[in-house]
Amino acid sequence: MGIQEKLESMVQNSIKVSIGENEDCRSGATRFGGQPDVPSGFSWPTYEGKGFDDVVKERPLAFLAQFDCRDLAQYDPQHLLPDHGVLAFFYELGSQPWGFDPTDQVCARVYWFEDVSALEAAGFPEELEEGYRLPMLKISLDQDRTYPSWEDFSETFPEENDYDAFAAAWEEQTGEDLEEQEGCSRLLGWPDVIQSSMYAECDLASQGYYLGDKEGWDRVPEENRKRAEETARDRWMLLFQLDTVVCGDFELMFGDCGRIYFYITKEDLKERRFDRVWLILQCG
Repeated sequence: MGIQEKLESMVQNSIKVSIGENEDCRSGATRFGGQPDVPSGFSWPTYEGKGFDDVVKERPLAFLAQFDCRDLAQYDPQHLLPDHGVLAFFYELGSQPWGFDPTDQVCARVYWFEDVSALEAAGFPEELEEGYRLPMLKISLDQDRTYPSWEDFSETFPEENDYDAFAAAWEEQTGEDLEEQEGCSRLLGWPDVIQSSMYAECDLASQGYYLGDKEGWDRVPEENRKRAEETARDRWMLLFQLDTVVCGDFELMFGDCGRIYFYITKEDLKERRFDRVWLILQCG
């Protein structure tokens, strides 16, 4: 099987998420920012981290986006996501953890609220800084076919080491120049990788291994690391990728023109265990 056939065999469905324009939505509607719609008794998630102010303290997570699952169903032919309820995504913007430290576990949270009729807008915590109370913006959805990055492709097929041949095959499949492709926000599908493949990192960091430097990776038992490198791509998948958001005077950027990626195991997604997501931040 040649590169073209291998690449085509790896195609994955994705839901492209386009963000822009101010929005005033009904309760439970798909949207970016604003006040999240939550059930009664909801406890706003927090994370103890060192922020840009160099102070370590308990920080409320910022509300990023929510999706009415009924809106997603028509773009999800494999029925991977719930077909009812609301998925809500949170992340701690004051410290922007990268996800290589096991203590980053609660820096990002995903909630599935099944009963939309029981939701109401949550008030922002007093401790949540004004800059992290994101404006309410419209989200448009569309179906998309995604192909792996060179990083994920070459780890899947280690015998393939011709980047130029891969780039040519990728361009033929997508109609885009691999070097000039622009990332986007998406649900499901392949991630737009900036640095390196993230599956093994999610697997090992979620097991308690610190991976912030070479010494950390070297401390992982060889058997555990090998298992992660060989099987994590089969067990983990992208749930939500959020790129830089720009609308008028508003801009939300992760690191230096980076992205955040919410990963989940296929088993946890099937069982709707969204409390087990793992977040990775990558930037140039």
